[in-house]
Amino acid sequence: MRILFMGTPEFAVASLRRLVEDGNEICGVFTQPDKPKNRGHKLAFSPVKEYALTESIPVYQPLKLRDGEAMDLVTALSPELIVVAAYGRILPEDILNAPPLGSINVHSSLLPKYRGAAPINWAILEGERETGVSIMYMANELDAGDVILQKTTPIGAEEDAQALTARLAELGAQALSETVAALLSGTASRTPQPSGAQTYASMLSREMSPIDWTRSARAIDCQVRGLIPWPCATAEIAGQRCKIYRTTPGGRTDKAPGTILAAGKQGIEVSCGDGKSLLITELQAEGGKRMSAAAYLLGHPIQV
Repeated sequence: MRILFMGTPEFAVASLRRLVEDGNEICGVFTQPDKPKNRGHKLAFSPVKEYALTESIPVYQPLKLRDGEAMDLVTALSPELIVVAAYGRILPEDILNAPPLGSINVHSSLLPKYRGAAPINWAILEGERETGVSIMYMANELDAGDVILQKTTPIGAEEDAQALTARLAELGAQALSETVAALLSGTASRTPQPSGAQTYASMLSREMSPIDWTRSARAIDCQVRGLIPWPCATAEIAGQRCKIYRTTPGGRTDKAPGTILAAGKQGIEVSCGDGKSLLITELQAEGGKRMSAAAYLLGHPIQV
């Protein structure tokens, strides 16, 4: 099938790679413009652009999608199908409807749950036990199109958003492969999303970082795992603001929330608002490196 692919981050690379491996003709790739990176502000390619160039796929980086030039380009490329995976831009209706088979999206949630910018993070933040991917026809309303195919997967008890993103990228690629095959054979289903059942996954912000120890141990653990790799949960430990990267369940306690109960080789145990505690096992002090809590304590001893 002749496909125009639109995507930007690492998550989207798995889907593009699978389309190539399946023998589809990728007539072009739309991706976000190159952006300055690190202190040198050298322009960096998106992961999708990097992969596309290794496969000699033409890459296009339009600054605007509604000025007519992008539509002219789509018309010239003449795709049978547009596939979108985390492109980061809203497509106008003329582009969505240009290919004979329409435009489909690889979305990392079980729609209608978690429409929006950060579905993987919010599934963990909300304590979901499972999540998945949805392949849907694109519509004018955000992530509201009819669903073609879904695949589910459990969320690991210790799995953070970064690890889950990598798994869902591969699951999405598999679901996309099956969807393209169904579109080719004319057997693709089309199921409208239930009205009124949608939830939204808003963009993450640094305001979500500070840990409130009056919350339950599970809620805080979900916060820690859901905010990796950015913006990360934060707490003051031994007088320093630290990013918290990993916690494990502790024991029962009657101490006030936020009390440090123990600090040693196992980590830093802190009481939570539900009478349980969490053991911080990995963190990063401001200006420092990510390390085990035990290593942190060597330079920042805590008297319990």
